[in-house]
Amino acid sequence: MHLSDWLGFTAAALTTASFIPQVWLTLRTRDVSGISLGMYAVFTAGVFLWLIYGIVENSWPIIVANTVTFGLAASVLLLRLRHGQPPRE
Repeated sequence: MHLSDWLGFTAAALTTASFIPQVWLTLRTRDVSGISLGMYAVFTAGVFLWLIYGIVENSWPIIVANTVTFGLAASVLLLRLRHGQPPRE
C-alpha cells in the first residue's frame, strides 16, 4: 500500500470518527435542539455523492469513509427529523 493510501485511510478514519460523539449523545439524550436540519440534510446528501464518486473511481478510502459517515450522518438526520421540535406558528 502506498503512503497516499495510508494518508487517505487515516484522514478518512479521523473525519468519520468525529461524528461518533454526536450520534452517541443524540441517541442517549434525544436532544436535537442544537442540530441544524438544513445543514445535516445538505451534508448527508454531499456524503452520499462522495460515496457514489468513490464507487465510480474505485477509491477504497473514499468508499469506506463515506459509507460509515453516511450511516452516521443519516442517523443524526433521522433523529433530528423524528425528535425535532414542531415549527413555530
